[in-house]
Amino acid sequence: MTDQSATWQDEPTDYDEVGKLPWRDPLEERPATLSSLNITAAVADPELLDLPWHIALEDWPDEYLAALPRGISRHIVRFAKLGSSVIAVKETSEHVARHEYHMLRKLQRLDVPCVEPVAVIRDRHTPDGRPLDTALVTRHLKFSLPYRALFSQKLRRDTLTRLIDAQALLLVQLHLVGFYWGDVSLSNTLFRRDAGAFAAYLVDAETGELYPDLSTGQREYDLEIARVNIAGELMDLLEGGLIDEEVDPVATSERIMESYRNLWAELTEKESFELGERWRVAARIRKLNELGFDVEEYVIKTTPDGSTIQLQPKVVDAGHHQRRLLRLTGIDAQENQARRLLNDMDTFRAENYPGQDEEISAHAWVTQVFEPIVRAIPRELAGKLEPAEVVHQVLEHRWYMSEQLERYVPLAETVQSYIDNVLRHRRDEAAIMLHPDTQMLKVIEREEARHREEELEG
Repeated sequence: MTDQSATWQDEPTDYDEVGKLPWRDPLEERPATLSSLNITAAVADPELLDLPWHIALEDWPDEYLAALPRGISRHIVRFAKLGSSVIAVKETSEHVARHEYHMLRKLQRLDVPCVEPVAVIRDRHTPDGRPLDTALVTRHLKFSLPYRALFSQKLRRDTLTRLIDAQALLLVQLHLVGFYWGDVSLSNTLFRRDAGAFAAYLVDAETGELYPDLSTGQREYDLEIARVNIAGELMDLLEGGLIDEEVDPVATSERIMESYRNLWAELTEKESFELGERWRVAARIRKLNELGFDVEEYVIKTTPDGSTIQLQPKVVDAGHHQRRLLRLTGIDAQENQARRLLNDMDTFRAENYPGQDEEISAHAWVTQVFEPIVRAIPRELAGKLEPAEVVHQVLEHRWYMSEQLERYVPLAETVQSYIDNVLRHRRDEAAIMLHPDTQMLKVIEREEARHREEELEG
């Protein structure tokens, strides 16, 4: 393993610096010996040295691989075991790998939902001296799925809508921090279930650029790329019989335009109102909080005659409910999950500890509601869903049971009913799609071939 400073001496280290890394000729600075391998990692992970970097990724032995669902990619991508965790390994050019690693690290610092970069492996050679492509290593996002793995037989219309809404929210979050994606698609995104909705995470950042701010033209171009790519992906699903025939791929893909623009306007547009309506400042901020965003700064301007106020949020951060739940309980959940758990926590406080300090009642809710539900899940079912999603679904199940039985349903009875009637019949989302059906494989293989052809033509 070589000195990191020698490998990354030209990496932009200034937090505000933008743009691509300088191009390095892949034929320069080849190692003198075949055994030389250059690994640059964000965190020391000695197990990286145990992986067969001298073998082309598509030929890696099964003993190193983890059976997890893969999205569509123009590159060779494999999931591999790394100690007790799982990593995704992608073969690409050295320049692209270094640039994507750099972008993902910056996005992580900006707290944008994306996969975690682990390492870049370069100067790879086969035992006979043949050079191999550079590998980018990222951490597998547990309980996340490519969009194709989110359905059993056919993708329903409402599921499509929720996926596209999650994609629109992710794009807004990226644009707010000045990130131009350049290749927006469902295939370049991973999804986690989030209390009836989905949370989207960026996977592929190789075409991305980070700027201080994005122009309207840059944002609209990213949005147009999203619309076209999503329409193409839905057409492939329709051809493969994986979505309902009445779904119009083009019309459905248009939803991301509407969803994105509505959210962007809500977060960034100026609002004018009369001086006597100053309560609308608090109302606007409360509405943004309900959408899951925090306003850390805002600007208020008045007209020359002092009769009108203009309000414009200046710094808007996603994850309002996540941060509140984490602060009160230490539970790290998705935004909608956090919102649902906080609602139950507030109801629990009002019914059992009225007037009690919020932090004390939150601790009581964790010990009397959250933890008992999680502990009640049998070990063999623990991989079905992440704990916060299980608790959310149990609370929803309790509401439906109470409506159906027209009586109060104790928590223990609810949990047992949920385990027997719901959870046992769900797919395991910690390691799902180990054996995809023939229909799905045909669609994936067809699209992978199309991506390869496009790359060769380019």
